[in-house]
Amino acid sequence: MTTNKTFVPVALTIAGSDSGGGAGIQTDLRTFAFHCVHGTSAITCITAQNTVGVSRVDAIASDAVVAQIQAVVEDIGVQAAKTGMLLNQEIILAVAQQIAAYKINNLVVDPVMVSRTGAQLIDDDAVQTLRNTLIPLASIITPNRYEAQILSGLEITSLVDMQAAAAIMHRELGVKAVLVKGGGMSGNLRGVDVWFNGEKLQILRTKQVETKNTHGTGCTLSAAIAANLALGKDLWTAVQAAKEYVTNALTYSLDIGKGQGPVGHFFPLLIK
Repeated sequence: MTTNKTFVPVALTIAGSDSGGGAGIQTDLRTFAFHCVHGTSAITCITAQNTVGVSRVDAIASDAVVAQIQAVVEDIGVQAAKTGMLLNQEIILAVAQQIAAYKINNLVVDPVMVSRTGAQLIDDDAVQTLRNTLIPLASIITPNRYEAQILSGLEITSLVDMQAAAAIMHRELGVKAVLVKGGGMSGNLRGVDVWFNGEKLQILRTKQVETKNTHGTGCTLSAAIAANLALGKDLWTAVQAAKEYVTNALTYSLDIGKGQGPVGHFFPLLIK
């Protein structure tokens, strides 16, 4: 008996584990699966986390992170990759070295350094290492408001500020494209994103979804961009498709736990 072998695009997520399943590796793999992309992973840290908050974070040794990346790339290969929480300077440097050594293209960097509420998650040395070593290798970066402020040096309070920050980051960081996320903005700018690739400046607007259950939104967006790149879409098309996917997932977000629940990654199964 013979079996039919079907090629499936492969995406790699390099990020932390969320025990509550709302963000990080767990969210990335669900997003890849929704897009019919085979998901692989390199775990950078383990968190004790739920819908209420994070109670513990343990870093994975950088050589163990490297070994995971090597195991995936040398055997399976990847058509796209994304990074999320890299936690410290040593891990960031190790990941950047592997990305460069294996010439991994279609890299989406979610520069996880500040939460949507403005709390800094990694130290200043790690921020500089991320800026100088990993971001220049990216096809696109997806900073939130506060991350964009750090990377651009601008205070962001308006749409004009978001546009100016996107242009500065594109010019100074050596990245192909920038997507400044508006999830942390207020009023009519909440959820409005700004794209800039050196030629095209676009404002991405979708319907505003009223829900408290938005945990993992940033991870989902960057993973969806990577998945669409793995499928062969160009960068702008991948971003548009990812934005639409996140909006749908927010519409069917999961009201679980006592705090902020996750988005509904498999929303077609939740539609009744």
